[in-house]
Amino acid sequence: MTQKVFIFLSVILVLFCCCSSNDESPVQKPEGEQENEQVKNFSFLALGDSYTIGQGVEQDQSWPFQLKSSTQASKKRIETLTVIARTGWTTGNLLNAIDEQSPSNHDLVSLLIGVNNQYQRGSFSKFQEEFNTLLDIAIDLAQSNKKVMVISIPDYGVTPFGASNSQTIAEELDTYNAYIKQQCVATEVVFVDVTTISRNLGASENALASDNLHPSGYQYNLWVEKMLPVVEEILK
Repeated sequence: MTQKVFIFLSVILVLFCCCSSNDESPVQKPEGEQENEQVKNFSFLALGDSYTIGQGVEQDQSWPFQLKSSTQASKKRIETLTVIARTGWTTGNLLNAIDEQSPSNHDLVSLLIGVNNQYQRGSFSKFQEEFNTLLDIAIDLAQSNKKVMVISIPDYGVTPFGASNSQTIAEELDTYNAYIKQQCVATEVVFVDVTTISRNLGASENALASDNLHPSGYQYNLWVEKMLPVVEEILK
């Protein structure tokens, strides 16, 4: 080997070593850490009445808590859940409770109200006025109409409690739900129909809680299955 060739090869070797030492592969974080970085946590405020607190079932079987649980395996998780609801509440009762509790803004707000207005034979025009106010409040608390989900009133006329007056109950609830849906369309808020689910199940096995009036945990699970794609889209 001539001296020139030796020098040339030596220079190439030095350059190769320099490049190799500077061209370090990026440090890969463990897979678990990468997944955790992508998880986002959200807050959820559920406004309503007995259907929202899950009257007659354990708390974890109510639909808001089932919905929260359903997101835990997702990268968009409901981390915080606040429920403002009570059995027997009308739109007016809910308005008063919101005023008293002054909830903070949330990433997702749901509204399910009206059955007690109908059951107590309240003024429909008053319901309309108060529902509109509640919808506006829900939008304000979510800071966007795109982060609000309104749920229809289920039909309790299919239960043993309402069986003696089922047709009238169905017709009146149809009127309430039609107005609720109309306002959702006008404000571009998502409307989720669970009334059909309640009617399809009726008083069949596992459809109702032990009071034979409110939905069972199983029925609430069917509600959640219908809500989940909507919620995933909202949280996206």
